[in-house]
Amino acid sequence: MPGGRPRAFDAETALDRALEVFWRQGYEGTSLSELTAAMGINRPSLYGAFGNKEQLFRTVLDRYFTSPGAFAVEALEAPTAREVVERLVLGAVELTTGPHTPHGCLSVNSVHACGPDSDPVRQEVIARRMAGEAALRRRFEQAADLPADCDPRVLAQLVYTITDGIAVQAASGHTREQLHQVAAMALRTLFQLPS
Repeated sequence: MPGGRPRAFDAETALDRALEVFWRQGYEGTSLSELTAAMGINRPSLYGAFGNKEQLFRTVLDRYFTSPGAFAVEALEAPTAREVVERLVLGAVELTTGPHTPHGCLSVNSVHACGPDSDPVRQEVIARRMAGEAALRRRFEQAADLPADCDPRVLAQLVYTITDGIAVQAASGHTREQLHQVAAMALRTLFQLPS
């Protein structure tokens, strides 16, 4: 008995296109028609390959955090807390103001722009963000270069507040150059470096 027809599209390319649409418009702001048009497939193909819109978004989130957002996990490998923070803050600027990507952050946009019907998506994004913040806290707990009175939990929250703020500013139209200035001041302030 022969198998089903082979896919007439490249799933990886289709996912990249879905990522771009969700990143630019958010989960709720993206319709199935916009997704299928961008991905170059019809609805039955989308459902067959990726499931429904929510399942596709979860797959896109995986791709986002392991591709354009991978710098955040890689930053945790830096040898000092200061370098971890620097890589996260500067990485946030690069991610959210890229010349070939939508401005802003997919996860920040998805947390703030989901209504009650999309709460499962919002909760999924929150859970992933909280896991990232917990990983950062654990990294700070191991850091030898932090003062003894520095609370790793509060520092992790502060770093996330800064990177989220960068994402919001990028989505609001601030330029890469402007946000590099903000990042530089944040790093000087955090680590009490001379101007």
